[in-house]
Amino acid sequence: MKKHEISEKQWNRIKDKFPPEREPPRGRPRKCNQEMLNAILYWLNTGIPWRDLPERFGPWQSVYSRFRAWTKAGVWENILTALIEQDLVDETTLMLDSTTIKVHQHASGAKKGDITRKPGRGGEA
Repeated sequence: MKKHEISEKQWNRIKDKFPPEREPPRGRPRKCNQEMLNAILYWLNTGIPWRDLPERFGPWQSVYSRFRAWTKAGVWENILTALIEQDLVDETTLMLDSTTIKVHQHASGAKKGDITRKPGRGGEA
């Protein structure tokens, strides 16, 4: 088992929470859900850009597409619920991605036209 990857025992606890794997009728075979999960875990744990995923995980676009599909399908919530029910994680477990909390520089909360004078700038102290 490589760093940032889940073990078979861990995978067996959550594998039924993922959409069923399907075989494509032609073309390149898809990576299995466990391999894609390991790629996503690598991305989460290292914080690297999608484009910098190691080649062993396949094209980064495939990993990203699977991540987005699982997000839209509610897979992550189902996994967290299952892990909480099995007492493997605390329900206070949180994961924050800094891209979700960025604020535009002009969104500081000040009202337009609010010209409060600060001490030392020609106003009263």
